Amino acid sequence: MVQKITWDGTGQRFYETGVDHAVLYPIDANGAYPIGYAWNGITAITESPTGAEANPKYADNLKYLNLLSAEEFGATIEAFTYPDEFAACDGSEEPIDGVKLNQQARSAFGLSYRTVLGNDVDGQDLGYKLHLIYGAMAAPSEKGYASINDSPEAIAFSWEVTTTPVSVTGYRPTASLVIDSTKVDATKLAAFLVILYGTAAVVDPVTAAVEGRLPLPDEVITLLTPSAG
Repeated sequence: MVQKITWDGTGQRFYETGVDHAVLYPIDANGAYPIGYAWNGITAITESPTGAEANPKYADNLKYLNLLSAEEFGATIEAFTYPDEFAACDGSEEPIDGVKLNQQARSAFGLSYRTVLGNDVDGQDLGYKLHLIYGAMAAPSEKGYASINDSPEAIAFSWEVTTTPVSVTGYRPTASLVIDSTKVDATKLAAFLVILYGTAAVVDPVTAAVEGRLPLPDEVITLLTPSAG
């Protein structure tokens, strides 16, 4: 049925806000992300894709075609603190407890975090998006220390992040994947969250607790693909 285009209908005024539920997934020797660690104190994550720049080619005195450069995913992470497991990703090692060496080799990591979806009817309870990041590397960060005064502020850490894409069957490699809770199957999403965040305790005498892990894109697609019928 052909319908007239309308604007700002009830329930159609969508927006996205916030950032929470951040999880760090250090990479292992096999390129997997087997264990996740809660990252508390995240204040902002700014996604900064680069590339996809036009490179025009001319022939016969006119623009013949437009070639686009490769697109890369980058981000900036801002936080008041970070998990101990991030130290290796930030170029730190502890030869003994409480003694930290900086300027060490940096490890790659994965990251997941959530943003809130809202509209004019449900407010911020409409749903959320899960952002999954792969092959991330953090650059050294600036840390500013200041005297405590009558307007004290917590030290804010910030890291510039670059990424190396991972393969996806049938598609170009990617370092970023987004899951919309309002569009995927709710039952499959609930099962996926158990994989992503793990289970806190044994559910019954037969079922063991599960460590949270970051599945690679091919597995994510398989886990969230609707069942036949």
